[in-house]
Amino acid sequence: MQQGFRAQRDKTPFDKLAQAFARTQLGGWLFVNVFPVIDRRLIPLTSGRLAVAVGQPMLLLHTRGARSGQPRSTPLLYTRHGREYVVVASKAGADHHPAWYYNMRAHPGAVTIEVGGRHIPVRPREAEGPEREELWRLVNDNYNGYQVYQQRAGQRIIPVVLLEPA
Repeated sequence: MQQGFRAQRDKTPFDKLAQAFARTQLGGWLFVNVFPVIDRRLIPLTSGRLAVAVGQPMLLLHTRGARSGQPRSTPLLYTRHGREYVVVASKAGADHHPAWYYNMRAHPGAVTIEVGGRHIPVRPREAEGPEREELWRLVNDNYNGYQVYQQRAGQRIIPVVLLEPA
């Protein structure tokens, strides 16, 4: 088992219920539009001990706006893979990538994450081919809603991004 999450076989009934809700259209909308507003304040205030997605590993991704250059922070579910943090640009299955993905691509040298109260500079890299397939299985073992999001996204292939500590 990878550090930082519980595999599906180890999830509690509460975890499974929360995942089922997050997979719904309403749950996805809340996790994209409402809960991040709360988590942007809650995660730093509690040094990462609390987030709306109780029991799930969450980080704050800090980027600069792709066009504005202004600081942006986005709470994201993450999965550890060795030293790296894996995040998924699902946007709950929207037909376009989330803003943080474009921000990260526009300014890859200005990306940091906040985990457990620590700020960590990272180098983002999108996984491709067999590596993406392996990581896709791993992130789906952490949160089983990504496959549903991929179906909703239609032709859009949801990016899997590795964040390597710099």
